[in-house]
Amino acid sequence: MLILNENQIRSLYPMKLAIKDMEDALHAYVEGKILNPSRTVLDFPDKKASALYMPSAIETAATAAVKVVTIFPENPSRGMKTTQGVILLTDTENGSHLALLNASYLTRLRTGAASAIATKYLAKEDASTVLVIGCGAMAEEQLSGVLEVRQIKKIVLFNRTRAKAEAFKEKFKDGFSGSITIVDDVNEGVNVADIIICSTRSETPVFSGELVKPGTHINGVGSYLPHMQEVDETTIKRASKIVADTLEGVEEEAGDFIIPAKKGSWSFSKLHGELGELVTGKLLGRENDGEITFFKSVGIAYFDLAVAAAVYKKAVELGIGTEVDL
Repeated sequence: MLILNENQIRSLYPMKLAIKDMEDALHAYVEGKILNPSRTVLDFPDKKASALYMPSAIETAATAAVKVVTIFPENPSRGMKTTQGVILLTDTENGSHLALLNASYLTRLRTGAASAIATKYLAKEDASTVLVIGCGAMAEEQLSGVLEVRQIKKIVLFNRTRAKAEAFKEKFKDGFSGSITIVDDVNEGVNVADIIICSTRSETPVFSGELVKPGTHINGVGSYLPHMQEVDETTIKRASKIVADTLEGVEEEAGDFIIPAKKGSWSFSKLHGELGELVTGKLLGRENDGEITFFKSVGIAYFDLAVAAAVYKKAVELGIGTEVDL
């Protein structure tokens, strides 16, 4: 079995490749060539924590995977990461277990790639200003993905703790030719943004939907549980096209939609469709510069498998990783 850590994965697999492999996987999903059972979630209320177990298989790659991710919000106080994960790859031709990969970075990467693909089809072609709300680890790949598909000239950052936004700025300032600013009022950023990235664990909306400009595209990836709501009802109602990574996933897990749906003020029937349908041309993307569009991702297992299988193949070709006998 091949073992691959985060640094090794980073060294051989950039965002550009992840976007391509994710688009290929979305085509395979629409064509019915992917098995993707429902995830199993174990909650640990006393720790406000959870563990997620996610299986999947891609017929065309002859590979299956199980991703296990733990989310323990209190870990930073112990000097540990909030999110930790691994992906086990299995050969579906003979049942052998091929590799064990660090999943934390790959999770952020595939989520960033999914948002990049949504941005490619839904954001204005001339979108030049992006607002990042929530400057945690997930936001790094979200921003990297957007930078791959649009010519961004200005990045605006907001985080409840300004020091975290300052640290985030340091990571991007040398490789970005445009301006990077930090705002203390999130709505100052909303007023100017062409693209909004929402990546928080908030249980209440983090910006005012009334201030979203016509033509704005929003990627929401932070609220992934039914009680979380980082995007308000006004935003949902103003959006002319809302695209989900999967309809089943957002109906079960996305509080942004579940909360207004339970109130009876919004309906899941108003969703435009799934990302795979957008990529394969079954759905229309942006049709004019006045539309507000919204992509919601709660994650799905075959996204992880798509990038993990590609990383494994590349690692074998380049001789990267550690082989172990079990």
